[in-house]
Amino acid sequence: MSTKGKIEIDAELCKSCGYCLKHCPQGCIRLASRYNLKGYYPAEFSGAECTGCAVCALVCPETAIEVWRA
Repeated sequence: MSTKGKIEIDAELCKSCGYCLKHCPQGCIRLASRYNLKGYYPAEFSGAECTGCAVCALVCPETAIEVWRA
């Protein structure tokens, strides 16, 4: 299966709630190892095989995630 989607996360808007991690069916998102300016570990795209379903963007309360389908 090839990657069909691309996830872009605004690290400065992310508050590390973890909803995107919990709801991503492919496990494409992880928490970064560095803090953002607000002191949170932001979510980041892991580079896994994203299907472009955009569930992560739908559950993000900060609207920090954008998803594109290839």
